[in-house]
Amino acid sequence: MQFDVVVIGSGPGGYVAAIRCAQLGLKTAIIEKYNTFGGTCLNVGCIPSKALLDSSEHYHNALHTFKEHGINLKDLSPNLQQMVKRKDEVVAHTTAGISFLMKKNKISTFQGIGSMVDKNTVKLTKADGTAEHLTSKNIILATGSKPTALPFLKTDGKRIITSTEALNLKEIPKHLILIGGGVIGLELGSVYARLGSKVTVVEFMDSIIGTMDKSLGKELQKVLAKHGMEFLLSHKVTGASVKGSKVTVSADNSKGEKVSIEGDYCLVAVGRTAYTENLGLENIGITLEERGKKIPVNAHLETSVPGIYAIGDVVKGAMLAHKAEDEGTFVAEVIAGQKPHINYNLIPGVVYTWPEVASVGQTEEQLKESGIKYKAGSFPFKASGRARASNDSDGFIKVLADAVTDEILGVHMIGPRAADMIAEAVVAMEFRASAEDISRISHAHPTYTEAFKEASMAATENRAVHI
Repeated sequence: MQFDVVVIGSGPGGYVAAIRCAQLGLKTAIIEKYNTFGGTCLNVGCIPSKALLDSSEHYHNALHTFKEHGINLKDLSPNLQQMVKRKDEVVAHTTAGISFLMKKNKISTFQGIGSMVDKNTVKLTKADGTAEHLTSKNIILATGSKPTALPFLKTDGKRIITSTEALNLKEIPKHLILIGGGVIGLELGSVYARLGSKVTVVEFMDSIIGTMDKSLGKELQKVLAKHGMEFLLSHKVTGASVKGSKVTVSADNSKGEKVSIEGDYCLVAVGRTAYTENLGLENIGITLEERGKKIPVNAHLETSVPGIYAIGDVVKGAMLAHKAEDEGTFVAEVIAGQKPHINYNLIPGVVYTWPEVASVGQTEEQLKESGIKYKAGSFPFKASGRARASNDSDGFIKVLADAVTDEILGVHMIGPRAADMIAEAVVAMEFRASAEDISRISHAHPTYTEAFKEASMAATENRAVHI
């Protein structure tokens, strides 16, 4: 079977690449090893975790804030089985939508494992062991990632679990021990904290969400602590054991002292690792970089083998679904002879806790390290009328601007609907707006986005009005 493009992997990067290739008139095929399309994001990542986050947030608000709003309830209890059922329905509907898009765009779909035979041939191994070959002028590797394993701490899928199992627990943990203070762990940890679990975060670094601006991690930790989560920072996990329904995690604290934490579940969330096994890269002469995990590519996301491209989690950069989507579109347009671009500095990062955390551009730490002179302005949500009205006054927005030109260099926010509000900052920075530009744009009142305007005013001339 001959194609113009064969895509291996149907996550956000792969399926978007396939659709864009088809839109551009290229005869396209896509290979997925699982039964449903959508990859980690749609099946066991972004979408199902957000479904559980929303369900748990509704319960948390009913339990803790409804009375303040004049809504009285009694005999309130969480139904985890129904939450998981609803999550599964959301996933099924979403993945079915991807299948529809494949048919709509006349993309040939194949179920099985795709591996490279040579630079123009992909071997498709099906579940029943049979195989066939697809040939193509161009091949896009979009196989995504999997949870990172700790070599000294094996997960069993029952008591010591990964994010995949955390989406399908049969009971609400009494005490969830969370190894890792990054995005995935904090999101899932907050789900169960809202449902009544004691959650202990054990983090190797001295702060949570360490890749973001330090002020965001500090504020998020303060808010989550108010909700009952506890944090053991600067702790090096050394092992874990299971006895019956009890999990014991051992760690060394910053003083080198031995620490033991007991719970009934342990979630290992220390990041993700590029999935490049069984791709047959050795058959075409591609050598992995970054400790043998990432596929090296050039500025066009093309590997050392002409006509073979790689996108998403298998190449360098943040492991984000929207980054993979942008790269999928980028590669499709490169193959079609167009000249697209991606500004990697302006790919936002989001943590879907509540309050949400979002960031784009450079952090204060990066600006200081680079020696760039900047000015900072911030505005707290406790000074926002809209935030007070909705009882969401935790957090702030911080704007970093060039000290001379006033161009916005970074925007960092923690607060209500930050995941949506960050888009205004991305647009502004894409068009190289100044902090004064934002301060002079009319923002509807009352809205959460007024905080962005006020923070920009504070960065411009320290003239925020409402603080």
